[in-house]
Amino acid sequence: MADAWMPGARCIRAQTDGGQLGGGAPRVVWLTLGADPRVISVWSAAQRLNQENRSPHLVWDPLTGDIAQLLPIVRAGCALGMPEYLDYAPDRLPPGSAGVNREGRLCVQIGVLGSPREPFTSFQMIGLAAILGWLDSWQIPRRWPAGQPAPFRQLTRPRSRALWARGGHYGASQVPECDNLGPGGIDIDHLTQLEVGIARELTEPARTNGARIRLGARPTHEIPDLRAAAV
Repeated sequence: MADAWMPGARCIRAQTDGGQLGGGAPRVVWLTLGADPRVISVWSAAQRLNQENRSPHLVWDPLTGDIAQLLPIVRAGCALGMPEYLDYAPDRLPPGSAGVNREGRLCVQIGVLGSPREPFTSFQMIGLAAILGWLDSWQIPRRWPAGQPAPFRQLTRPRSRALWARGGHYGASQVPECDNLGPGGIDIDHLTQLEVGIARELTEPARTNGARIRLGARPTHEIPDLRAAAV
């Protein structure tokens, strides 16, 4: 049984999601939030993203392993096509996120506390085993159809629709219809070739074809007034 809410992650549920997913190959998109994990907490980042209706599915601090989930995996995120940095002025946000958020039977968006200037794969990446194990349970292939994301300030390759349609893992800079620059020149082998069995933190078995999806309620952290949230 695959779990729509990642076991062990704090649930900070967004008030708005990107709608129903449209079908196609499952995929994961890695974004950087332009925030220093030594200064900004996962809680503060999640508050800001929820406030501005640009929520990814997960917010992850690779230095501490703190993970928050904002949306269930079976609903579309809102981060693609939107400004990726936390300090972007809300009054300059575009009217809505890109339709690409709904492409794929899964389109998991992971917002990492970090900067494309300093690839987050150079950090300890605490909690990565749990994230990969959860993605594996949804049978998302650990491949990078578009190859290595471009380093910061280098021209990105054309954002290929054909490669996007294959499914797997992508940097936000490789997604069609988006202007995102992150996550920078991350080490894709280091990120997705981790042997989850060595440090697996999940208790749910891997999903098999036709298995049920768990959609049960999870405890949530209430956010009384998002407008007052500060990063």
